[in-house]
Parts: sequence; structure tokens; C-alpha cells
Amino acid sequence: MNPPPATTTASDPQLAELFQRAAAPEFQSQAESTGKNARAALRRIRQASNAERSAVLLRLAELFEDAGVRQSILAANAKDIQAAEANSLRASLVDRLHITEKRLADIVAALREIAAMPDPVGEVILGRTLASGVEMVQKRVPLGVVFTIYESRPNVTVDIGALCVKSGNCAILRGGKEAVHSNLLLADLFRRALRECDLPEDAVQLVGETDRAFMLSLLQRDDLIDLVVPRGGEQLIRFIAQHSRIPVVKHDKGVCNLYVDPSADFEQTLAVAVNAKLQRTSVCNTIENIIIHQDFARTGDLLAGLAKAGAVLIADEPARQHFPEAQAIESLDPEEEYATEYLDERLAVKTVADMDEAVDFIYKYGSEHSECSMAKDAAAIRRFEASVDTAAVCVNCSTRFHDGGQMGMGAEVGISTGRLHVRGPMGLRDLTTTTYVMQGDGHIRG
Repeated sequence: MNPPPATTTASDPQLAELFQRAAAPEFQSQAESTGKNARAALRRIRQASNAERSAVLLRLAELFEDAGVRQSILAANAKDIQAAEANSLRASLVDRLHITEKRLADIVAALREIAAMPDPVGEVILGRTLASGVEMVQKRVPLGVVFTIYESRPNVTVDIGALCVKSGNCAILRGGKEAVHSNLLLADLFRRALRECDLPEDAVQLVGETDRAFMLSLLQRDDLIDLVVPRGGEQLIRFIAQHSRIPVVKHDKGVCNLYVDPSADFEQTLAVAVNAKLQRTSVCNTIENIIIHQDFARTGDLLAGLAKAGAVLIADEPARQHFPEAQAIESLDPEEEYATEYLDERLAVKTVADMDEAVDFIYKYGSEHSECSMAKDAAAIRRFEASVDTAAVCVNCSTRFHDGGQMGMGAEVGISTGRLHVRGPMGLRDLTTTTYVMQGDGHIRG
């Protein structure tokens, strides 16, 4: 594997040591074996019919509906929760780690929804007869081997495996050590469903090795792996983007904002803001900042309603004149607070003189994930939508709808905040690339 630049390792001995361990024969051999197993499985599963691939998901849903299997999953998850709490894992990560009966039911529903979706493989995008008489068709084909790195959220093991299998791809999954018991059991059940449906179990592989050095070994195998999708903290994503030889689609942090226009309806704004902040605080599409136009008539009532619902407000001085109970952001570091993905009940408040100032704020502090505008004025709505550059614009609705499951995709590999290949939830069609089929009748080029 390629070592990092000498200047990098000289300034960071820990990184140098990590690369040295990643180059060890044991990890190199293990990475090669994992990649080759995936590529061998890919040759079979990309040729499987839609009915065969969908049958795997339906069989897995049946397994999850078995009472004994459900209890085994909940028991494995309880071990992870116990260890997480003993190790003082952040509350937001503990919440993501939980598997409940309700979340299991959601997983089953997602599996059935994905199984019922139209097959993206073979979809014809373009077809025409060329001047030469050759018939040309451009159609969708599986992307290949997808390596996903994620923290907590064991449901991701099932979501990504399901999307990959349905679209004729293979998944290499590396979950965090905090979810090891849950992930091992879920992956084993997925591989069982593949075997029972006569498809290769290596279409879904869980990386059991939690050493970061092994992850680095896999990140160098651009000869065997086609795409990397990191989902996790900012440091993890930055590390992978810097050191992967494989193309990366980033599921980046979510510093999402809600802008309140003077024309906004108060009741709707309060309901949407409460939902976008508090419905589930630990996820990336929750809002971290609320931006209020100085001419909005009921700022005090809005902030009081948010506080009553459970939001912990950190506000600028103009907002505190309407709601003095909020903590003064000036007493902290506003530059840091507005840029922070809290993933808890904290909500930063910014007062602006006009929409231009609101958009400037979003460009400075937002992460291009989800932006919301509460307004009734049609011109203000159109202007906001045209002004912000983000994966999703939510108009008079919660940012919590920016989610593959909520958007009719069944699930998502991640929400991309980049600009290439896919932006927003990465679903079935985004797990395909294209190929051209040229058909003639003995045609030759003159």
C-alpha cells in the first residue's frame, strides 16, 4: 500500500504508526481477501434477477418478524447499550445505538418497501440509432463494491445491505465497535437470508476488525472496492477523504438552519421548529440554528414555545430582548456555537435584518445539508430557494423529511453533501452507473 507523504508522517508520528500497522502482512492479506470475496460475489449478484434479489430482502424481513430472532437482536443490542453507557458514550450516540421494537418494525417495513421498488438495473436512459446504423442504448448497471464506514446506528447495517443487494451491488460494512454485538447478529441474519435464497453470502460482509489500521488497509484497495461512503463524526470523514485511494461520497455533518421570514405563520413555524429540533435530536437532519427576521412579529412567543417544548436556547442579544431566559451566545464563542452540530436539545438563535443576512449566515455556518424557510410570501419563498446552496430546501415543513425513508426511497446509504455523483439521500438509483450497449449487424467503421 502507498505510504502517506513523508512530511505528513514526520509531523504526525501517530499517523505514521497507523500506516505502518496497516501495511502489516496480516491486515494486507485480510483486506485482499475481503475485497476479492466481494468481487467474486458481485459477478453472481449483478446477474441475478430482480425477483431473486428482492426475495433476499423479503426473507430477511420474515426473519426479523420471528419472535425469537427479535429477542436475540434486542438482547445483543442491550449488551452494546450497557457497554456504551459504561464507557460514557455521548447521549446522541447512545440514542442512535438503540434498537427498539418500534425501530425493528421500521426496519422490516423498509425491507419490504425496498423489495417492492422498481429495479434500477437495466433501466434504459437513452436509446437511438446512430448515423452508422448501429443501435445504441445507455442503461443502468450496478456500481460494484461499496465500502461503508459508520458509527452507532446498527440499522444502517440492514439499510445499506438491502439497498446494495436490491441494486445488484456488494456491501462491505464497517460499523463502530460500540455496536459490535448488534451489527454481528444483523449481518449474520442478512448472510443467512442470502444463502437461503441461493445468492452468495459475501454480497454482504461485515468487517469484524475494529482496528483503524485495518480500515486504512481497505481504503487503499481501489483495485477491489469501487466506492467508499463514510458516515460519522467530522474527524472520521476528514480522515477517510484524505487517505482513501477509493472515490468517496461523504455523508457529512448536518448544521441545518431554519429561517423565519416576517410573513411566516406563527403556529406553523412553532410546530415545524419544534419538530425539526426536538423530534429526534441525535440525527443529522435536525436543525442547530434558527434565524429570525427582526420584523417577525412573534419572536418572543416562538422562543418561549421552543423552550417550553424542551429546547435549550442560546441566543444573540436582539433575541434575548424578546426572551431573556435564553443563554447569551455572546458569553460563549458565537463563531463556534453557530458552526456546531449539537445533536442535542441546544438551539442557537440568530437575529437578522433581512434575507440577505440570513443567506450569508447559512453560507458561513451551514453544512449544505438541509435548510428550511418558513414564509407565506411567494416571492420570499422563491428567493430563499434560489439563494441557498444545499442538498435539500424545506419550505414550510420540517428538515426531518430530508431522509431516504421519508422521501420514498425505503432507506439511504447516506445523505451526500457533496456535488458529484449524488447530492442528498443516496438511494437505489444512485447505486448504479451506466453502460452503453452498441448493437449492429456486422457493421464496421469506415
